[in-house]
Amino acid sequence: QVQLVESGGGSVQAGGSLRLSCAASGRTFSDYAMGWFRGAPGTNERTFVASISWAIYYAEFVKGRFAISRDNAKNTIYLEMNGLLPEDTAVYYCAAERSRRVSTTADYWGQGTQVTVSS
Repeated sequence: QVQLVESGGGSVQAGGSLRLSCAASGRTFSDYAMGWFRGAPGTNERTFVASISWAIYYAEFVKGRFAISRDNAKNTIYLEMNGLLPEDTAVYYCAAERSRRVSTTADYWGQGTQVTVSS
C-alpha cells in the first residue's frame, strides 16, 4: 500500500509563491512517476500540472512559473510555485503511477492541499 500526503498549501496574493510537498509512505517503487494535478474543491476535476520520473513534464500554463523536484531519500516530491495567479486557485493533488508520467488514472492519490490566490 502507498499513501500520499500533501502539504504546503495556503493563501497568497497574486504574484506570490508557495512550495507544496507530497510525501509517499508504504510500498513505493523507483520506477513510479509522481506528480501534481489540480481541481476545484469538492469536484472530480483533475487537471495535469507537472510530473517527475526519469523525465519531467509540465502543463503549458505553468511553464516558467512552477518547478517540480524530487528528494529520493525522503520519498517526497515538491512543487515550487512562483508568480501565482488567481486562476491557480485550486486543490492540488499528488499522484503516483508506475509510468513515465502521471495521468488521471494514476494508481495512488493524496487528499489534496488547498491553494488560494487573491488579487
